[in-house]
Amino acid sequence: MLKVIGDQELDKSKVERILVRATNWVGDVVMSMPALEAVRENFPSSSITVIAKPWVKPMFEHHPAVDQILTFSKGEGYFKGLVEMIRIMRLIRRQRFDLAILLQNAFEAAFLAYLGGVGCRLGYNTDARGFLLTHSVIKSDQVLKVHQVEYYLSILRAMGWEAPSRDPLLYVPQEYVKEGRNIIENGGAKQTDFLGGISPGAVFGGAKRWPPERFARIGDWAVEKWGAKVFLMGSKSETGICRALSSAMAKSSINLCGRTSLGEAMGVISQFHFFVTNDSGLMHVASALGVPTVAIFGPTDPKATGPRGTKSRIIKRDISCAPCLKPECPTDHRCMLSIEPAGVWEEMEDLRKEIMQRS
Repeated sequence: MLKVIGDQELDKSKVERILVRATNWVGDVVMSMPALEAVRENFPSSSITVIAKPWVKPMFEHHPAVDQILTFSKGEGYFKGLVEMIRIMRLIRRQRFDLAILLQNAFEAAFLAYLGGVGCRLGYNTDARGFLLTHSVIKSDQVLKVHQVEYYLSILRAMGWEAPSRDPLLYVPQEYVKEGRNIIENGGAKQTDFLGGISPGAVFGGAKRWPPERFARIGDWAVEKWGAKVFLMGSKSETGICRALSSAMAKSSINLCGRTSLGEAMGVISQFHFFVTNDSGLMHVASALGVPTVAIFGPTDPKATGPRGTKSRIIKRDISCAPCLKPECPTDHRCMLSIEPAGVWEEMEDLRKEIMQRS
């Protein structure tokens, strides 16, 4: 068990209001969901409020563990940032939380909980914030070697609370499902079609991206061999990559890159029959929604950040310099370029057959 520094007793029976500081990025939020569920199970009668950035808010809407969401949209510039910090600090003070569980590692998260007058503040002792925590979990070498799902669960385990290992799940509100269905139909596909998704981007950096022309080959094969309607997914910053992929395909595709909100993207992806992707936030979304997912890994470590769903497969090559965790490759990008479309397609075929045999 991890060591916790702090001599203040925490009586679970007296905790009525809990503040959970969510992580900031889509993939991290997905991987922290089992910890959020464990908080609810340890405090079944407590009120749980999640404080989150606006772009990940849809992931907590209608989640059974969440009673309230506070949106923290720290603006650009010192003044706007300070105003937002004061606003959130006042909201926290007003609600008189008994316990703050900081899933995010930043100093700012602990600082806000401290200024907000939260009596008990629990989190990892990262970013020089240990003195602001009443229960500071020592981030050991051991916890850095586990999957991120286990990393977040370990915060609760350090307190001696029940936090069983499980795969992440996402709950998509019906309004997003309906919006997703409309988007699919407006793209020229029917619900009866085989719907396939491709996500060729990755916010972390170019090193995580498999070449668009290789994704294009996969898209063409999905159309030719599976009769699929292929959708391209990604954020506004990835529109150029999706455009290059679309242009490289011999068959037609529906390019939704940069054209959906996160909630809409969740609604669309939830109806896919297959998803092929780099290591990205949408990879975790698809896997957590139970969509058969094949993920291509290069500079990052699937043992730490791979998709955890039972319908997910990982493709990687054993390269001496990987995982390097670098956003851009300083050499020849061999970790990704050694992966050929034929190998990815074979993995897709195997996964599809396996799923069909299960059903």
